[in-house]
Formats: sequence, structure tokens, C-alpha cells
Amino acid sequence: MPTTVRAAVCRTFGQPLVIEDVTLADPGPGEVRVRLHAVAICHSDVSYTDGEWGGDLPAVWGHEAAGEIVEVGDGVGFETGERVVVTLIRSCGECARCRRGAEVACTTSFPLDDASPLTDAAGSPLCHGMGTAAFAEQVVVHASQIVPLAAKMPAVSAALLACGVITGVGAVLNTAQVAAGSTVVVLGCGGVGLNVVQGAALAKAAEIIAVDLQPAKLDLAIHLGATHAADPTHDDVEAVVRQFTDGEMADYVFVATGSPAALASADRLVGTMGAIVVVGMPATGVAGQFDPGALAANNQRILGSKMGTSVIARDIPTLESRYHDGGLELDGLVSRTFSLDEINEAMDGVRSGAALRNVIVFDDSPGGG
Repeated sequence: MPTTVRAAVCRTFGQPLVIEDVTLADPGPGEVRVRLHAVAICHSDVSYTDGEWGGDLPAVWGHEAAGEIVEVGDGVGFETGERVVVTLIRSCGECARCRRGAEVACTTSFPLDDASPLTDAAGSPLCHGMGTAAFAEQVVVHASQIVPLAAKMPAVSAALLACGVITGVGAVLNTAQVAAGSTVVVLGCGGVGLNVVQGAALAKAAEIIAVDLQPAKLDLAIHLGATHAADPTHDDVEAVVRQFTDGEMADYVFVATGSPAALASADRLVGTMGAIVVVGMPATGVAGQFDPGALAANNQRILGSKMGTSVIARDIPTLESRYHDGGLELDGLVSRTFSLDEINEAMDGVRSGAALRNVIVFDDSPGGG
């Protein structure tokens, strides 16, 4: 039978989310219902809530979560009681893109794409935001969107694996395939950028130069593996990169922020044969500029990286293992936890840039995830 759950509903762009009782449909074939233990707030949730990326309203956003399966639809190979990470990446595994390892760009249409499992108290449909709608006590998602956890870990840390971690680490290991000994610049050290730093460290980059406007984030970047840090408010970033690359500039420049200024600076920091990797997304309609002649003459590349080009069934277990082995920091990326009723305060912290990842923790969340 359909379930009544509490959710944070976006009814007007740019306005506070409203906590409402909503109805969640039963999972259909190939789908699961998950009781959430924690959901992290990604800057993408803020961008959608503020109307920067458009979208349908009313909606329930949220896409970076961890919880426990409580119901499965027909044809699902998971069992109730399994602890899982819940992502927005929905894939068929069979289309041409999935066969090429590009599950983040799957072309198959799913029933959840056409009909939301959420309705409000008046019976009107609510947009199933980012195919997940995790700003709620429970979600119904396609089974391809979840990955079981192999061992106990804090739910607040497990949730980060669903987006920020795979997006940042995956941009390095999957999209750019950074080689050992490379020089890397990371523009923006928020929740994604710090994971780019971690990915570069895992790839054994020789120089990792972190760039951000906030000293606390730069300090954390150094802790996570960056070899140098620069603050554009008082550092000449181009000179810093030149200094630590023997004048060759960077092999890879990761733009891990939606700031147009950061994107505009990238081509001055990348060297011959280098790559600019665009990870952060600005507001819809914001355009960047580059010199195609210089790009060709210097044999450079510009790469887009959606969700770290992740194959979640492969990558999340690997990252979970690295966490348990001490090779990947997750706990220290959580700024603060909040209740669902406090979600607007949590959103404000992410919006201002003061927080890395604020995480909503639900009342029945277990300490061990």
C-alpha cells in the first residue's frame, strides 16, 4: 500500500522548502523503496531550489542518500534490510552508452521518468526531483540507482558516496584518467573539489595545487593530499602554478565550481598537451569562452565530467573499501548534521559556501549506517 512520509517540498523557486506529509507509491517492477537514514545536501540541490537550472514545480529534491531497503518490486535482486547508497544514476546496462561504460548518460526511459511516485495531500503529483526525491523520509527509485554497503559505516558518511565523492574522485580516475606523476590544479575546494583532490592523491599526482577563496577549505585540501594551496584574493594563481610546474603549467585543470571566473581562468593554467576538466556546473545559460587556435596549437583538451563518469556498481564498493582502509576521507567532509525540519538552515549553509556537506539525519538513523 502507498506510504505517507514527510518531505521537504519546493513550491516556489528561491523560497524556503516546506515540510509536508506526502504519499509515496509502492515500488513497481524493477524498483525499490528505501527508508533513508541520511541525505547530504549537494550544491545542485541549492541550484534547483533557487531556480538556476529550471525544472518542474512543485518538487522534492535531494539525491545523495543512504538508507535501508524496506520493499522491493518484481524482478529486483536486492532484499529488504540491505543497507544501501542511493544515487541519481539510473541505467539499463544494455543501451549503447551503458555498454561503453557511460551509465551516467543512459538513454533508456523508465516508468519513473514518466510518472512520479509522489503526490501531495491534495492528490496532485510532485516532481520526483533528479529521479530520486531524497529530501524525504523514504524514496522509491529504480534498483539500478542503489548500491549495497559491504560493511557498517556512519550513514552520514555513506551518503556522500552517492554524489560528491564519486563526482570528484571519478573525474580524476574515470574521466581524465590522470597518470601518476602528473601536475593537477583544482579550482574550487567545496564538497566536489575536495574529492578531486582526494582522487588526484589516489592517482599519485606529483603536484596538486588547490585553489579556493576560503582558507579553511584550503587547509582541508592540504590535509587531503594537496601539495600547495592558493587563494586568488591575494595569490597570483598563474604564478603559483608556474612555480610548481617548472614553468610548464598543469597537465590537468579541474574546474570544480560553477563560477564563471574560475572557468575563464582555466586556459591560463593548463599546459601543452594538458586537459581542462569541467566538473562544476554554472547556472543554465552561462557561457564560457576559449581560444580554439591556442587549444589546437597546444594540443589541449576540454573534457566534461558528469557524475565522475561513474559506474556505481563498480566504483562505490571500491571507494567504500578505501574508506575502511583509511585511504579516503569521508567523515571529515561532513560539516554538520540537521533534522528534516532544519533543512532550510542546512541549505543556507551550503548556499553561502560556508559548509562542505550539511547532512539531514532522520529520526531512526542508526549510528553505524
